[in-house]
Amino acid sequence: MDPGFSTDDIAPIAILMDELRSEDVQLRLNAIHRISTIALALGPERARGELIPFLQESVDDEDEVLLALAEELGRNFEEYIGGAEYAQLLLGPLENLSAVEETLVRDKAAESITKVSEVLNSSQIEQYYLPLVQRLSRGEWFTSRTSSCALYAPVYDKVGTAMQDDLRRAFASLGTDDTPMVRRAAAKWLGPFIKKLSKPHVLADGLAVYRRLQSDDQDSVRLLTVEDLIAIAQHLTPAEVKDLLLKQIRQTITDKSWRVRYMAASHFNELAETVGQEMVREELIGHYVQLLKDNEAEVRTAAAGQIPGFSKLLEKEVILARIVPCVRDLCQDTSQHVRAALANQISGLAPLLGKDATIEHLLPLFLHLLKDEFPEVRLNIISKLEQVNTVIGIELLSESLLPAIVELAEDKSWRVRQAIIEYIPLLANQLGKPFFDEQLGNLCMSWLGDTVFSIREAAIVNLKKLTEVFGVDWAKVQIVPKVVGMGQHPNYLYRMTTVQAITVIAPSFTLEIVRGDILETLLQLANDPIPNIRFNVAKALEVLGTTFGDRAEGRQLIEQKVFPVLEMLKNDQDADVRFFAARGLQKTHEAGGKLSLAAAGLKQP
Repeated sequence: MDPGFSTDDIAPIAILMDELRSEDVQLRLNAIHRISTIALALGPERARGELIPFLQESVDDEDEVLLALAEELGRNFEEYIGGAEYAQLLLGPLENLSAVEETLVRDKAAESITKVSEVLNSSQIEQYYLPLVQRLSRGEWFTSRTSSCALYAPVYDKVGTAMQDDLRRAFASLGTDDTPMVRRAAAKWLGPFIKKLSKPHVLADGLAVYRRLQSDDQDSVRLLTVEDLIAIAQHLTPAEVKDLLLKQIRQTITDKSWRVRYMAASHFNELAETVGQEMVREELIGHYVQLLKDNEAEVRTAAAGQIPGFSKLLEKEVILARIVPCVRDLCQDTSQHVRAALANQISGLAPLLGKDATIEHLLPLFLHLLKDEFPEVRLNIISKLEQVNTVIGIELLSESLLPAIVELAEDKSWRVRQAIIEYIPLLANQLGKPFFDEQLGNLCMSWLGDTVFSIREAAIVNLKKLTEVFGVDWAKVQIVPKVVGMGQHPNYLYRMTTVQAITVIAPSFTLEIVRGDILETLLQLANDPIPNIRFNVAKALEVLGTTFGDRAEGRQLIEQKVFPVLEMLKNDQDADVRFFAARGLQKTHEAGGKLSLAAAGLKQP
């Protein structure tokens, strides 16, 4: 047994082994998650001789347990059985898991086999790994053949030329398998496999497999060949792409299945960057426009997400002539998802078009999208305004768009207001301090008095973030007086907001600001007739005590001002107030204890 374990550990290990054999699924699952502990306790030799054979026979189990086992065996488990020289022993249980019916288990087993292959030497790969791949590839059930597709690429460049030839032939046969699920797996893993091939072998073998899969009668297979197409194109020159792949490119982009067109639209930029500038101008621009006008909203959504990236490959005149008219149409699209995708990307056109064209063509579209009925569309525009600001300047941007933003900030839907609040720090960073104070400062403070609690809560967090953006000196002038002033309001909700705001924002302030501008208001509210306010004061004092009480300059203030009030609240008639006051005293005393230890040159035990 491992010297790190005593005889006292034998009983718990026996219990764990019993749990592995238990009829209770949850017990078996718990044991699997602790299987490295079992292996460590058994020691490498017993783990190899007893545990691994047991696991190899454990495939007749619940999918959840098998999934956990497949995952655990891929977590450097070879360390527990004697190191990399015995890593091939893990392939047995994983091979069994690679053939089960549940897809998640098979995928995880294949992933773990790949991880194990990273520590195998060439001899182990030849003697154990490749035979495993062959058995899975020729398995009677499609499940094993499906799993095998993932196992070719990881070791291809670790074996000799003759074995590489065998691997290419075997993979090609998987691409013509009778079962669609196997061909689908071949299409999924062809791209990674092609990346390992030399250019002659791509042309001789990879291209043939790709063409067969790309013309498959199952769209679930064809849609996975889009990434294969890109992988092959990366091996070729633009002239070779045009000569060898143009037909397949056209077929993929215009496929009768919207799912294939969706995949083509999703990867359009990658394809365009690979095929060369000439083909982009002559061929892809027309296809891209068609994708932007596709009958299916999902395809238009995916294509809209590619707009700035694809436009970078075009001249400004082409963008204005071909892309901008499509963008204008997409602003009116019937699908909110299309409009949201467009709103998330449209600002990326501004740097490509320049100031004048952005003002003429894009600003009206920004305004239109800012008034969209769906919040996600409006928020996507706001979140990307920085790119537009860089191009046309903050003055013009604010003149055009700020009224729309202010209108949203007062939207009747509280969820819209809350979402706008969350973007205010981003806007503040873009607008700058003077402009923000003039245009949005009062608006931010007005949210503190909103009738909806979630808005008040978000407004407080917003003030903390603004303090981080503009600094504590700005906050002392712009935030503190207004927050403190609300503490005198006859409506208890305003007084509550003052306490909660101090709790959140005070840690960002200096001790001087807390002492001079905040603390007295908080201490006065400790006598508020509303119990909810009093126990929130106790919470706030706890925050001040733990934030400033562990430094010498703050400790005196805490002892003089905070402790007496917490002691008073500890005797309050309300149970909640007493609880939070007692907790505040304890936490603040602990902070003081750290200070005393530090002064004595000691560490906290």
